[in-house]
Amino acid sequence: MFIANAYAAEGAPMGGLEPLFMLAIFGLVFYFMILRPQNKRVKEHKSLVEALAKGDEVLTSGGLLGKVTKVTADSDYVVLALNDSTEVTLKKDFITAVLPKGSIQSL
Repeated sequence: MFIANAYAAEGAPMGGLEPLFMLAIFGLVFYFMILRPQNKRVKEHKSLVEALAKGDEVLTSGGLLGKVTKVTADSDYVVLALNDSTEVTLKKDFITAVLPKGSIQSL
């Protein structure tokens, strides 16, 4: 009686290209902010692991510091000397950084 009926107005027609543009923009953002940097990190780690040589001082993902004593090209494992009497065998994937020569002695 005192309140008028509210009728829905006609909506704007939805264009077929607008959702595709938004999807393309989200795809580009995803690529440049997530995929591209991750692929770069993977490539750098792969080159680091391939360049390992006997005598390199390395840091593992578990926090171990050691000197590489044995590397085989056909195996995914390296032998690390933690000190004069302790050696550890671990996968190459767990090596996170190659340290400059003399780093272990300076600690």
